[in-house]
Amino acid sequence: MRVYGVTGRKNAGKTGLMERLVAEITRRGFTVSTVKHAHHAVDVDQPGTDSFRHRDAGASEVLLASGRRIAVMQELREAPEPPLADLLARLLPVDLVLIEGFKRENHPKIEAFRAEAGNALMAGENTTIRAVASDAPLQVEVPVFDLNDTAAIANFILKEVGL
Repeated sequence: MRVYGVTGRKNAGKTGLMERLVAEITRRGFTVSTVKHAHHAVDVDQPGTDSFRHRDAGASEVLLASGRRIAVMQELREAPEPPLADLLARLLPVDLVLIEGFKRENHPKIEAFRAEAGNALMAGENTTIRAVASDAPLQVEVPVFDLNDTAAIANFILKEVGL
């Protein structure tokens, strides 16, 4: 499976870039899935729903199915967070998986960077970063794209992964 990451520090524009890339790449006829890493407790289910009640009662995994979507919620219950490779293995086959976060994993990435956020650039210290998408000019050893030039960034990623 072809994977490419979007990484960056807090408030760098990662999610907006991911959203634009998914729209652009699917518009070109490719299938795309995403994986998003969260550093906080996250719950996609709502208290009071049947599926929430199943999990709350102790179910290890709840699969919620309808005519529009399927959601699988798995409770780790003190088990360690699964590695990225295990998460990717659960996905259905697609042309490209875009990964938001997981900056310490070994897949290739583009770094989202907003100057106004005041964060240090990661590109110099992380060798898996192949390019930077920035809202300001930068002097770095990797290609730099305008953060809002989604088509150029998509071209770069698709070329990198061989699509």
